[in-house]
Amino acid sequence: MTQVVTPSTKVMPTLLTRLRQSDDTPLAALALLSFIVHVAIGNNYGYFRDELYYLQDGLHPAFGYVDQAPLIGWLAALTNLLFHDNLFAIHVISAAFGAAIVFVAGRIARELGGGRFAQMLAALGALVTLVFMATGSLFSMDVIDELCWSVAILVLVRLFKRNEPRLWLLFGLVAGIGLLNKYTMLFFGFGVVVGTLLTPQRVMFRTRWPWLGGLIAFALLLPDLLWNATHSWATVAFWGHYGGLSGGGPIGFLANQLFSVNPFNLPLIIAGLIFFFRNPAGKPYRALGWTFVVLYVILTLINAKSYFLTPIYPLLFAGGALQFEQIAQRARRRWTMPAYVTVLAASGILFAPLTMPILPPPVFAQSYAALTTLGNGGAGQQNAGIFPQYLGDRFGWHAMTREVAAVYAALPAGERQQACVFTMNYGEASALRFFSGPDHQPLPPVISGHNNFYFWGPGSCTGQVLIAVGIDPTDPAGFTSVASRYYGQVTPAGAITCNYCMGSENGTLLYVLTQPKQPLAQLWPLLKHFD
Repeated sequence: MTQVVTPSTKVMPTLLTRLRQSDDTPLAALALLSFIVHVAIGNNYGYFRDELYYLQDGLHPAFGYVDQAPLIGWLAALTNLLFHDNLFAIHVISAAFGAAIVFVAGRIARELGGGRFAQMLAALGALVTLVFMATGSLFSMDVIDELCWSVAILVLVRLFKRNEPRLWLLFGLVAGIGLLNKYTMLFFGFGVVVGTLLTPQRVMFRTRWPWLGGLIAFALLLPDLLWNATHSWATVAFWGHYGGLSGGGPIGFLANQLFSVNPFNLPLIIAGLIFFFRNPAGKPYRALGWTFVVLYVILTLINAKSYFLTPIYPLLFAGGALQFEQIAQRARRRWTMPAYVTVLAASGILFAPLTMPILPPPVFAQSYAALTTLGNGGAGQQNAGIFPQYLGDRFGWHAMTREVAAVYAALPAGERQQACVFTMNYGEASALRFFSGPDHQPLPPVISGHNNFYFWGPGSCTGQVLIAVGIDPTDPAGFTSVASRYYGQVTPAGAITCNYCMGSENGTLLYVLTQPKQPLAQLWPLLKHFD
């Protein structure tokens, strides 16, 4: 019998052949692996503190916010519109950004001249980077920032490789989007400028293209600047009081740096530096090598958190992968490549439960709690708890809401009608707003003077009855002393207890404040704190 060959029978083998031959296929496979793992754990543990805060930003869209650039708030508004802020849905978004970082890391290696092995090794290095693993499971501006840096690096590699100054326009666009998301893109931009000035590529600054690229980036930042200009430069005030530059000094910054990127990535990082500064193949891209050096020095000097530098590492992974690929061409050393790839992959499996919400809390407490200090160091945090902060701050919000709701329900009927909840920080305020309402716990309006909540104001709250939340249990006398200046009666109302939550939230006190001595509108400016 003669077999009839239809167009459909031809297309499938052709498509499969193209997929096998395409260098994008293994990169896409590693990116898909990252995506699947993060999606699989998307409903675990609960909402992270900052996630709840960004979701509140989404309910108040603006061209700027006190403590972050506006893009995350716009994205949160979109998630609310499309998914009603569903926990799984917002984590699918972060998983997609994280997967894209893995893919772009491999493409950087390809643009540098790497073959399939180099591309896969660079992508694998990004896949097992601990900070990328953690941020891929969080709806936050950090994972977007990391992707923007990676894409900007890819653009710069193409720019230097092809000597196409017009690509500065595309770089400016990517950098501008990065600035709309997080101000740390300013550090990257400065590092690129200085790095380029240290190499022969400085001649590009004699053309109009880098300057036009800079104007594009500035144009995208302009709405945020205008918002700040009309809000008393709130972001400047925030950074003036920012207490998060906790790199631990030069030694601490280096140590935390190694843990942030995964200690097993160190050979790849060293090889990357060798590629950009010693390998003739890396000479055209030496400006990017200098960019890393400049950024490392600056962030060390200002004692920045170690993860501020992490978005630059796909560059070193790509350069290091090319260096390793050259080594693999020597017959006697070929065995080192599969060995290193195996170790690198195993390290990702080993560290995954420390960076992502994978294990049940009791299992984590028994097996990984001893590494919590290292996790906090890599994240630039020092909070006490069984979990590192980026995991622990997903616990306790339901318990806090129940406790506050119980205090509210116990108030006399007349006081309940006038009551509001006042919190010490944005995390508490965000959680109480999110978990109150018809489908959750019944609570009165929730207000705070912390960061964006200050500008959102007291709303309908008159201040006649305040339930104060989050009082430091180590200094109750200090709170009652201050509160008594403005309220005639300050009554203890219990404490918040929670399993696995951060130590800064566990045991915090509740008070009921009545008999105000002045209207809340007069008191409100005194409650502002940007930090």
